[in-house]
Amino acid sequence: MNKNKIVYAAFFALAFVASLSSCDNKRSTGLEFARNMYDPLAPDYDKPNKNFANGMTAQTPPPNTEPIGFVRYEYANTKEGYEAAGRELVNPLEANDQNLLSGKKYYTVFCGPCHGEEGDGKGHLVKIEKYSGVPSYHGDAASSRGGLMKDLSAGKIYHTIMYGLNNMGSHASQLTPEERWRVVMWVQRLQQK
Repeated sequence: MNKNKIVYAAFFALAFVASLSSCDNKRSTGLEFARNMYDPLAPDYDKPNKNFANGMTAQTPPPNTEPIGFVRYEYANTKEGYEAAGRELVNPLEANDQNLLSGKKYYTVFCGPCHGEEGDGKGHLVKIEKYSGVPSYHGDAASSRGGLMKDLSAGKIYHTIMYGLNNMGSHASQLTPEERWRVVMWVQRLQQK
């Protein structure tokens, strides 16, 4: 029993001395357990770099190169670009059940809150009066760029998803080109109602 008291006392004395000695240097940050988490591995693009002839770290990509996964869209965000896309663009995806169901899923998430699940322009945000004037894809609803919504071609729908129109913002950053075409496929199904 006496032996245990001596061990406990020695332990507490040692712990007390260790805690006091750790407070000795006020400028110390302590131990660093993962040094590589503090030092970046990638170069700092704002700093000079002697490895390149112009001395800059950030280099302009070589001419005629594109990032991996980049799909060029040649139509400008103008009325002329919209009309050209309407005439020239055709949905490259096969019209099958898998693409259609995928398009419905993306439509429900990104378009349904305003345009409604049935494409009637009465989505949740319209019902709670956050937005108004959202067009229906069927019936005699007019497009703000002329013509009827039910007559919009695949290219015009894709162009609108790409750039947005009026209160609708661009969805280019949320949907890949393939996903956009799937949404177009579903919108064209809604146009037939």
